[in-house]
Amino acid sequence: MKENITLIGMPASGKSTIGVLLAKRLGYSFIDVDILIQEQEKKLLKEIIAERGLEGFLELEERVNASLKATNAVIAPGGSVVYGKEAMEHLKQISEVVYLKLSYEEVARRVGDMVDRGVALKPGYSLKDLYAERVPLYERYADITVDEMEDAWLGETVDRLRTMIEEEWKKAESEEGQLLELLHMEGEGRR
Repeated sequence: MKENITLIGMPASGKSTIGVLLAKRLGYSFIDVDILIQEQEKKLLKEIIAERGLEGFLELEERVNASLKATNAVIAPGGSVVYGKEAMEHLKQISEVVYLKLSYEEVARRVGDMVDRGVALKPGYSLKDLYAERVPLYERYADITVDEMEDAWLGETVDRLRTMIEEEWKKAESEEGQLLELLHMEGEGRR
């Protein structure tokens, strides 16, 4: 059983909002990686992207996520975290990775000003291009996928996610118990 939960998904998918609510319900701490980056750099995400360019920002984001240390935390990295292989491998080692899945239409409705929001967007890319590029990456890295219903109340999504996570934990504990029992039986057989 992994000690943390990492929420991935498109900008405006609710990683921070759902993350805070989930952390409260589980008694976990909450880590917003975008805020960590802003605090570390003493600049807004959009300023970092403007100064360093997209590649420079993605390198910084990967470095911060790949070095994250957490215990009993809900982690909400930026939506572009999935571009960093090292960061995602680290997050998968220390946490259950949950993809908050939304339709393109709902993302477009929610997202607002992408530049002001600090969205890591390649020159000439539209939100639709970004969505098409990232969704397969989110699906690849996800241990659990929560298909958010557009009209669902946030509490419903958090409740469904908590239930799914607790089921994963029970399954992991059961598998662990079976493995220990098997090892014990093998040890008894060798005596």
